[in-house]
Amino acid sequence: MTLLEQHLGHMPAGLTLSAPCRGGHEGNLCHRLVLSRFAWFWYDAVPRQQRYGTDWYQVKGKQRKIASMSPKIEPREDDAEGPEVRKRILSAALSAFMEGGYAQTSTLEIATRARVSKRELYSLFGNKEAMLVACITERAERIKAPTDLPAIRDREMLAKVLTAFGTKLLTETTDPVVVAVFRLAISEAVHAPKVAHALDSIARKPIRDSLRTIMTNARSTGLVAGEPEATTETFLGLLWGDLMTGLLLQAANRPSTGEIARRAGEASTAFLRLYPKPG
Repeated sequence: MTLLEQHLGHMPAGLTLSAPCRGGHEGNLCHRLVLSRFAWFWYDAVPRQQRYGTDWYQVKGKQRKIASMSPKIEPREDDAEGPEVRKRILSAALSAFMEGGYAQTSTLEIATRARVSKRELYSLFGNKEAMLVACITERAERIKAPTDLPAIRDREMLAKVLTAFGTKLLTETTDPVVVAVFRLAISEAVHAPKVAHALDSIARKPIRDSLRTIMTNARSTGLVAGEPEATTETFLGLLWGDLMTGLLLQAANRPSTGEIARRAGEASTAFLRLYPKPG
């Protein structure tokens, strides 16, 4: 009788218990099915003179590594790929917004188009509104006013500066994607006010501020009369006319490069005619 059998006490007749590692090597790890007084259980002999623990156990003198029970940790995406993923998500979001509208577009559709998981999408953008604001912010960077304008010393130079300013503004703002962003901001002004606010603060306000600076300098040097705020709005009105309204309603086509240059030149000429040199 083995020590285990003595420990378990009297067993029912007809049932025998095999001694662990009987006939084998002393260091081997053996498994035997044991019937106790209450239930069946597996009995594992403790290996002797061998390494054992949570990561390793020994079988017939050879080591076999146990696979970790912790979930596999995927390597983090390389930092260089982060901006590319963000760009892909914004491109997919803008395309989906333009095709199906902001309200009808789901984050699942955006994630599918961008080939990313929803978890990754939400880690970069908190919600759908944040994605639309980011789309507007990215596009609005393109329509900032030029900052390398020359000093204004006479009305001829003022005409050139205003023409260059108007050409740059029309070229960037009449881009179909930029017009689509404006259209989205207008359509979601009630349900997503942050969108319209972003467009106003990132695009419209800097443009007006730059033009107002030009008008302020022109007035301070005695080239034009009138308040800078009024002259700024006048020039923008002459430059745009109803072009943006037609573009937003898809009732007008984007002007060509030649048409944009002509429009900017005519707006400058008309402006200087309305505001002659004082005295």
